[in-house]
Amino acid sequence: MKPDLHRYLRSAREAVLWKLEGPSSYDVRRPLTPTGTNLLGLVKHLAAMEVGYFADTFGRPFGERFEWMGEDAEPNADMWATAEESVEDITGLYRRACAHADRTIDALDLESTGEVPWWPPERRVVTLHLVLVHMIAETNRHAGHADIVRELVDGAAGLRPTNDNMPSVDWPAYRAELDRVAREAGS
Repeated sequence: MKPDLHRYLRSAREAVLWKLEGPSSYDVRRPLTPTGTNLLGLVKHLAAMEVGYFADTFGRPFGERFEWMGEDAEPNADMWATAEESVEDITGLYRRACAHADRTIDALDLESTGEVPWWPPERRVVTLHLVLVHMIAETNRHAGHADIVRELVDGAAGLRPTNDNMPSVDWPAYRAELDRVAREAGS
């Protein structure tokens, strides 16, 4: 079971990183939703989550501290990259955080317990199994965000370069038909 869960987490991580391949530094930072969602910010956030859930929760220090996660940090600082933080800085951090998480996953049994300090006290004690399931959901949720944001950036869509998982469709005609149906339903 643990190898299966770990495989699903790794697959979601790869999908998120693939969304950063190709666009310019501006395009991966560009906020494309009213709440500022952007590709690089999603990866920065996921790096923090990997560290929080697999290092801090299980008492396995990561060794790097994030100024943007302290009590004095501005709100949502983990959801965007500063001009000084390069794409390579953020993707490198994410890869290091994932490697550290992988070592934790490899070292512990699924029933090993830890404590998530930011969760409510009644739910704070968790197992590695629960954290793995949580991080698969968290990473896939943000991979879905990245799918949409990347499509807005340059039209790239799909799961990964070798398997886009998309049907062969005339997308402009398909979109026009959906718009026609929406207008009809809305009138």
